[in-house]
Amino acid sequence: MSFTFTAFSYISALILDAFLIFFAVFHIIAFDELKTDFKNPIDQCNTLNPLVLPEYVAHIFLNALFLVCGEFFTLMLNVPLIGYHIHRYLHRPVMSGPGLYDPTTIMNADQLSRATNEGWIKLAFYLLSFFYYLYGMISSLIAT
Repeated sequence: MSFTFTAFSYISALILDAFLIFFAVFHIIAFDELKTDFKNPIDQCNTLNPLVLPEYVAHIFLNALFLVCGEFFTLMLNVPLIGYHIHRYLHRPVMSGPGLYDPTTIMNADQLSRATNEGWIKLAFYLLSFFYYLYGMISSLIAT
């Protein structure tokens, strides 16, 4: 059975999307712990900030695969989130290292609410994307 590059890109997207779903769930749990005072803001930001760039790089990488194999509809579905990621990272708080979350402002009610909502929206997007990538993988494997 020969795989096409499209099938390979959808299989890779499924694997990367599973990691992105894990990141979104971890994000939601982390902010729930912060909201219930289970963890302090400094520890929470130290665990969340290192995950920001791997999430963004994984998402951009899988969309680069879609661009190379000519899956433009799938790419267009992901462009709004890529744009949001770029905008969010360019307008992040001034910090010494990479990441989005500043321990001094994360406990503000609006920041905490925004981060929690962002986590839920990303989780929904990644879950819907997972099933779409599964459909794309199956249809590209059937076509070969």
